[in-house]
Amino acid sequence: MKHKDGKPGSHPDKNSRAFPMAMMFVVLCGLSFYLGGIFCSERDKIEVKDVAKVVSSPKESSVAPLQIKSTAFPECSSDYQDYTPCTDPRRWKKYGNHRLTFMERHCPPVFERKECLVPPPEGYKPPITWPKSRDQCWYRNVPYDWINKQKSNQNWLRKEGDKFLFPGGGTMFPRGVGAYVDLMQDLIPEMKDGTIRTAIDTGCGVASWGGDLLDRGILTVSLAPRDNHEAQVQFALERGIPAILGIISTQRLPFPSNAFDMAHCSRCLIPWTEFGGIYLLEVHRILRPGGFWVLSGPPVNYENRWRGWNTTVEEQKSDYEKLQELLTSMCFKLYDKKDDIAVWQKASDNSCYSKLTYPDAYPPKCDDSLEPDSAWYTPFRPCVVVPSPRIKKSVMESIPKWPQRLHVTPERILDVHGGSASAFKHDDSKWKIRAKHYKKLLPALGSDKIRNVMDMNTVYGGFAAAVIDDPLWVMNVVSSYAANTLPVVFDRGLIGTFHDWCEAFSTYPRTYDLLHLDGLFTAESHRCDIKYVLLEMDRILRPAGYAIIRESSYFMDAISTIAKGMRWSCRGEDTEYGVEKEKILICQKKLWHSSTQSSR
Repeated sequence: MKHKDGKPGSHPDKNSRAFPMAMMFVVLCGLSFYLGGIFCSERDKIEVKDVAKVVSSPKESSVAPLQIKSTAFPECSSDYQDYTPCTDPRRWKKYGNHRLTFMERHCPPVFERKECLVPPPEGYKPPITWPKSRDQCWYRNVPYDWINKQKSNQNWLRKEGDKFLFPGGGTMFPRGVGAYVDLMQDLIPEMKDGTIRTAIDTGCGVASWGGDLLDRGILTVSLAPRDNHEAQVQFALERGIPAILGIISTQRLPFPSNAFDMAHCSRCLIPWTEFGGIYLLEVHRILRPGGFWVLSGPPVNYENRWRGWNTTVEEQKSDYEKLQELLTSMCFKLYDKKDDIAVWQKASDNSCYSKLTYPDAYPPKCDDSLEPDSAWYTPFRPCVVVPSPRIKKSVMESIPKWPQRLHVTPERILDVHGGSASAFKHDDSKWKIRAKHYKKLLPALGSDKIRNVMDMNTVYGGFAAAVIDDPLWVMNVVSSYAANTLPVVFDRGLIGTFHDWCEAFSTYPRTYDLLHLDGLFTAESHRCDIKYVLLEMDRILRPAGYAIIRESSYFMDAISTIAKGMRWSCRGEDTEYGVEKEKILICQKKLWHSSTQSSR
């Protein structure tokens, strides 16, 4: 072979070419080993630095506290004094009338959110304290004349001077709620011995039924929709009785399955037999196995009552038979009946539900793809949620009686990731210490100044359990994005609800005396704007009410800045252990009146 210049090319033999290549390979390997050793040693140094940073104290941390620009929030106009953002009558016309869906939760988009302070009504006063508040409230705090004119003949309430008085009457118990509940207890002896602890009242009126049960050791969630005239839930909370805005329409109520020991409807006008019994299916879902459903009003006692119901005896008889058929198909049995009250009991075991697998069965059994506890904007399905066969100690006849059940580890804690008997006991002990510390920081806690309390992000209801002997009640809120611990709360004999704090809560303004949160912003600030959460707290907190904010030190400056802009007074305090990474803010909302209102 020749090069292109014509000179002969050299051809070295294969052995002479392999030697330098082998030497180069050895050199490269050695160099790689040397460089790799240097890199690894440097990586080890970096890892050590990271560990040192993790275990360093917050004072040594390079992360500065969150800072935001201070601002003074303006007052909302006076026509927003009863503003409920997600159940706002101003927005009802945007939604359909079918099954009253317009009364369900429909929150405004972000660009329509209010950044103003909701004013109290003209003449607002600090609420009457418990237990007097059960029987009376200031008229100017809930100035609704319509309900007074429409319901005074039924003894719901009556106006006397500057107060509303609550005689304890109702549509089905105009002679008084006490005698009505006495008859109910005769039909359901379990109401007397601590077996029944939690209840829900659908279509609650002014919550006289729930108010009476408090003295009998039964804690009731009174449920009613937002309306333009009656303000049932607002009256209930003004009286110091647990209540929440809600309606049985097209979506599940914000409670887990197998939660309540008893459900009640006193002429609540819910069409139980319509739409394939879909509303009864929801009652079945939220009732504990062995729990009771109590109905008074149409079509119960139709033989004697039909003339006053604007109907015929034949129509009412047909409605009653259809109701009984539906309840039987859902594994309810008629427990007892007398006068205007009928009581059905949900099956305690699952043997009855085998019939739901038949091809022509209605309603059918829900398939396994439907999560029983999914209850935040979850649409109804026309099927029966069959209780898990693993629930054995949570049925009515097996669950410990009140008050023992408060501190007994619920079996459903095992459904929570990381849940165990030891974790439950630790949480219980921790909150006893914390509550004792809170009372040192806020002496009003435990006095008649604080009645309506919300734990905004509870786990197992530990705070509520620690203050159980105080003259207050606690609404335990579990985030719809957090671990599902609400069944544990209910199994303890406490009440609560699911909620997403990126949205407004289902209540009227000025309905809680104390709001408590523990690391809520640490958990949710990546989703929810701190400003809007605090503005929502201001909306639902009563004037002169308190907030206990337990948070990472990182958020404290920002929270204090926003609170100042809402006219709150706050002071920082150490936790019970005095750690630097976590602090407590004790805040109080100022009582102020709208500058646009005339003086009286």
